[in-house]
Amino acid sequence: MKRAGLLFLTVAPLATAAVFLFSSPPSDSQAQNGSPLNKSAAEKSADDKLIAELPPGLAAPKNKELAQRIVASLENSTLDWRSQYARIEDVGDGTGYTAGIVGFCTGTHDLLKLVEHYTKEHPGNGLAPFLPALKKVDGTDSHEGLDPGFTKAWKDEARKPAFRKAQNSERDRVYFDPAVRLAKLDGLGTLGQFIYFDAMVLHGPDNEADGFYGLRDAAMAEADTPAQGGKEKAFLDIFLDLRREQILEKDPEKDTSRIDTAQRQFLYDGNMDLKTPLTWKAYGETFRVP
Repeated sequence: MKRAGLLFLTVAPLATAAVFLFSSPPSDSQAQNGSPLNKSAAEKSADDKLIAELPPGLAAPKNKELAQRIVASLENSTLDWRSQYARIEDVGDGTGYTAGIVGFCTGTHDLLKLVEHYTKEHPGNGLAPFLPALKKVDGTDSHEGLDPGFTKAWKDEARKPAFRKAQNSERDRVYFDPAVRLAKLDGLGTLGQFIYFDAMVLHGPDNEADGFYGLRDAAMAEADTPAQGGKEKAFLDIFLDLRREQILEKDPEKDTSRIDTAQRQFLYDGNMDLKTPLTWKAYGETFRVP
C-alpha cells in the first residue's frame, strides 16, 4: 500500500556535513554486497548483460558531475565538490572526524578503508603513520592517537593528485557504483539512481534498518520496484518517506530539506531524467545548475 508522500518546506540553519547514520562500521561484505547483490556468478553475469544494454543514466560523465555537485550542496552547502578533498572536522554527530568529498568518517569504517587502500599504493604517505590509531577508533567518536597531527596530515595529503584520485576511487567503489548498479536493476531512471547514491552516502551501505539496504528492503515491502512492475514515482516516494523517518528517528530536530526541497522536489516535478536547469533548496540556501 502506498503511503502518502508530503512535501515539507521546513528550513533550518546551515547543516553540517551529513555522514553515515548507523552506529557501527559495516563489514567489507556489507559494503559490497547486501542481500540483493549477494548473487551467484551466473546471476551477476546476467545482471551485467542487462545493465550493458541500458542507457548510462547517472554514470554518464555529465550526469555524474551533476550528481557530485548536488551531493556537495546537500553535504557541505557548496556546488564545488572538488573543493572538499581537504575538508576535515568533527561535526559532533558521534562519528569522529568527517573528511573528504563524501564525508568519510573515522568512526564509520570508510575512512579507515580509504587510508588502507591508499597506503597500499603509496606506502610513504603522510596518513600511513595514523593507521594504528584509525583502527583503534573505528566504530567510535574518539580522537585517541589522531590529535593533534591527523587533520593537518589529511589536508597536506589532499593537495596531492594521488590522494584525490584515491578519494574518487573509494567514493565509486563503496557508494556510487553499487548505488547506480542496483538502481538500474530495480528499473530506476537517472533521478532514482541519484536518490540511491545520496542514500548510500547519507545512510551508509549497511543492512540494518537505518542503512541503505535496510531502507530499500523496507520500501520494497510497501511497493514494487519498476523492475517488478511497480510505478517508479510511487516507489521512490516511499523510499524518500522512509529515509526521512530514519533521519528524524535519529534526531527529531534534524533538517531534512535535502529530501524535502531537493530530491522530492525533483520527483514531484517529474524530472525523472534529472535534466538541467535545476533549482533546489537545502538548509536555507537555494542552489542552481544551469
